Amino acid sequence: MTTADDYITRVVGHMPGATPLRAQIATELRSHITERVANGQPLDDVLRHLGDPATLAESYLAEVPLIPASFWRRAAAKLVDILIVLAPILALVAVAWRAIGTVNGFAFPILVGSTAIGGPLLFGILTAIAECRTGQTIGKRLLGIRVVRESGARISAGQAIVRQLPMFLQIYWIDVLFSLATDKAQRAFEMLSKTRVVRVEPDAGR
Repeated sequence: MTTADDYITRVVGHMPGATPLRAQIATELRSHITERVANGQPLDDVLRHLGDPATLAESYLAEVPLIPASFWRRAAAKLVDILIVLAPILALVAVAWRAIGTVNGFAFPILVGSTAIGGPLLFGILTAIAECRTGQTIGKRLLGIRVVRESGARISAGQAIVRQLPMFLQIYWIDVLFSLATDKAQRAFEMLSKTRVVRVEPDAGR
């Protein structure tokens, strides 16, 4: 049997963590359910009337304006994320080079090649995980932007992966050019995954 708390958790679970008034929506929904149950309606009937949690979440999100994040704000967030991932990778490469570079003359090109291939792959994986779980990487959080579905709902794991395909295929700079020419500042693979990057309002709650 689904409890009121379970239902509310599922509703807000479809909303990105940085959704404005997320906590207030949960409070109002809990109050609405409690009031109707107190008036004699069975909980199952109340939840059935409210409908599918994902659909209800999207109805709330439809009232939240989605303001596209600017190209430069997105670029700054990406730079922060790259530096966060790149710094430990370069440190490991430096340690490995000092350890084996004087022994094996082929070590340097091997290390460079491994970094060039593995770096973007690792970056794409970490970004996909962060965006799927919270809608934000560290850079996006610092710059006040988030990733959502076109409806404003939280993105799925599949969408998070599709968004990162240009990074995996190392065609990111070609893909990013589309954001300069689209109405919602979307990359080509964002349009394909039906996702977008929007600004987080200052009063965003959790």
